[in-house]
Amino acid sequence: MLNKKYFYHQAIRRAIVAFGMVFNDIQIQRRDANGNPIQSLKVPLAYGPKQKFLSRLYENPDLEDSKVQITLPRMGFEMTNLLYDAQRKANTLQTKRLVGSTGDNASYQYSAVPYTMDLSLHVFAKNQDDALQVVEQIIPFFTPALNLSVKAVPDMEIVDDFPVILQDVSFEDDYEGDFASRRSIIYTLNFQIKLNFYGPIEERGVIKKVEVNNYLSTDTTFIDNRYEVAVDPLDASPNDAYGFDETFTDTPDL
Repeated sequence: MLNKKYFYHQAIRRAIVAFGMVFNDIQIQRRDANGNPIQSLKVPLAYGPKQKFLSRLYENPDLEDSKVQITLPRMGFEMTNLLYDAQRKANTLQTKRLVGSTGDNASYQYSAVPYTMDLSLHVFAKNQDDALQVVEQIIPFFTPALNLSVKAVPDMEIVDDFPVILQDVSFEDDYEGDFASRRSIIYTLNFQIKLNFYGPIEERGVIKKVEVNNYLSTDTTFIDNRYEVAVDPLDASPNDAYGFDETFTDTPDL
């Protein structure tokens, strides 16, 4: 009923992948008592809800079993909400057009529908210094937005700028059980991404002949002049050497 033609531009998937790539190269350093670096670690990043990682941390009561516990620090992110953004809505009838490689047809697409997607980035650590190193390598780049250029619809050569906006940062320091039990320090950074949803790609033929009729009065039974421009010949292809046939007629007989 909505549309008989299948289409899928991967709008949400592209936005999530672009968001994850922003944080996939963060590292921390462990230092000795004199402040000299003794270990450098790349912080793992994965997509998933916070509770999934917490369950993995606490699922085995034997906290010395390294086969069960996950390595900290690590990061996880998830999409939490998707809302229509009426402030960015443009005229629905505006179109983006692209002439095909053969030149015999042209593709077009109507104006996108704007949405705002909320995402949460969680930083898990077992000590405060590890968590602070990760958070401090993120915050300075958001003022409060960071723009990402993403190929929204490659077939139409559409590239969108996705503003990634840092909304707020929250902090948790929890223990599971008594004081000697495993500690979980969690920083949560909430973001917004402004993305667009595009409809199906339609095709139509290339216009090879144009006729313009001018009227000097409201009486449309008489054409004051007519102007015609056409490809010569009309069946010419883009690879042919062709010109234009122009015709101007004054007060034609009806």
